Amino acid sequence: MALRKEQEPGKDGGQNSDQVEQRLDTIDRRLDDIDSMITAIAERAMDRPIRLTLTCPSCGKIIEIGMVGTERMPR
Repeated sequence: MALRKEQEPGKDGGQNSDQVEQRLDTIDRRLDDIDSMITAIAERAMDRPIRLTLTCPSCGKIIEIGMVGTERMPR
């Protein structure tokens, strides 16, 4: 295994902060996408029944979630 050298303060610190900023922006976009998908699912569930089938990545167990709603979500 190669050992990483500790960076000295002031050397190439701008690049490191740019990488952190870029990663944070990527995470923010992904969270926004997830939020949009969940909102769409919730709105659909409020209109009619919906069933989600998920598979656990750890144990492989199938999880089924059923939702039924009769009212629209307030905005």
